[in-house]
Amino acid sequence: MASAIDAVWCVGSGAVGASRSDKVVGMSDHLHARPTPLVTMADGTIKQINPFSGTEVWTVPGRGNRPLSVPAANPQPLGPDAHTATCAFCSANKLSTPPEKSRMVQDARGMWSIQRGLLPSELDNSVAEFRRVPNLFEIVSYDYWQANYGFEMHPDVAAFMEKYLSDPQGREHVLTIVRTKLAAAGKDSSELSDKELLDQAGGFFAGGHDVIIGRRHYVDGAEYDNQLASSGTLTPDEHEQFIRFTLDSLEDLYAKNRYVPYVAVFQNWLKPAGASFDHLHKQLVSIDERSVQADFEIERLRANPNMFNEWAVDYAGYHNLIIAENDHAVCFAGFGHRYPTLEVYSKSAAAEPWLHTSEEIRAMSDLIHACHAAAGPDVPCNEEWHHKPIDLDIPMPWRVMIKWRVSTLAGFEGGTKIYLNTLSPFDIRDRMVSQFYALRDEGAISPNIRIATECRVDRNSLKYNPVLR
Repeated sequence: MASAIDAVWCVGSGAVGASRSDKVVGMSDHLHARPTPLVTMADGTIKQINPFSGTEVWTVPGRGNRPLSVPAANPQPLGPDAHTATCAFCSANKLSTPPEKSRMVQDARGMWSIQRGLLPSELDNSVAEFRRVPNLFEIVSYDYWQANYGFEMHPDVAAFMEKYLSDPQGREHVLTIVRTKLAAAGKDSSELSDKELLDQAGGFFAGGHDVIIGRRHYVDGAEYDNQLASSGTLTPDEHEQFIRFTLDSLEDLYAKNRYVPYVAVFQNWLKPAGASFDHLHKQLVSIDERSVQADFEIERLRANPNMFNEWAVDYAGYHNLIIAENDHAVCFAGFGHRYPTLEVYSKSAAAEPWLHTSEEIRAMSDLIHACHAAAGPDVPCNEEWHHKPIDLDIPMPWRVMIKWRVSTLAGFEGGTKIYLNTLSPFDIRDRMVSQFYALRDEGAISPNIRIATECRVDRNSLKYNPVLR
């Protein structure tokens, strides 16, 4: 006789009346049991359990019809320098950040390349479409790595630091940035010698918290301050280079610090999503341990190496939640998340994102770009990357979550740890599918994306699992 779990697993869009005990089975005690992420109650309430985290989410009927964003009520005309000098990340303020580690540029022939280790006098010799700079306020500091692990600066980094500080403009730039950081911490730097100030500059060269900054603050030709340049306003080609440049930085952070088991990659878009500036940027943070969530996920992965197929992509396919795919990646409406979430999975057999082929990277980029374009630049969101920790002995796929920060957690969530999500996975799917079709027709996203019923939805399409190769 089939169990309640098996019964719920096999239905099309959720079963009616499954008990709470049915849902909890498989979330902690029974690693081999099939989870039941989606349950539709008789009144239309959709209850969700995230199969990887155990997070419980409810979507109540009638609460999902609100717009995702509220347009600016009174947009202001842009001043003459707004496109280049609105914030510290803008192109005219390149010395407002710590020393640039590298940049992505495009030449007159349209060819893209990465330039590294430029001095201040060289910054204006090319146009940086994307810049990699250290975060002025590190989450995990350079001093942390030194004090706890005896970390020593990589020789290549030490050579660049010496070169930069030997340059008069470079030296003055670093001194200014150190003073700025101390002032932000409420410290007086006036009594410190230049040597004492420069002794605090190591993190600007060998730190493990970097920022990838886009060139534009506003879209080209913008006339008002609500015309921000987001991931979705980039062209598919530009977005591909944004992703490639981030991957280059990710690989480099692992290579430069042997004590780092994991580098977190994320993008906060707009202030409600935690952004300091409404200027397109990603962040990479080297950390010295896996999160509690990662440990829980890995435990389940050891019990079921194929869980990302069975409990994510295949489950989404069985419930008609696939939004789009291409030959090397797939996008679906996520379930069991605190915020409405789009999930993009790589189908590649390579676990490390930087080891993906050129075609596989472009495929991931195209779907991530389409997700941002379809949501629009006014929707606050977090883009979270997940990949195999470098010291993990089992593979897992590269996957990206795009979470719309369109609600505020309140007392109900805090007291019950049940999260109210205004949009169900089916609402998300319907909104995105129509937008994907329109954007593809306009040529705004990749023409190689298959949408909704065009998708093949092959079972076990993720090839990270060596058994499936």
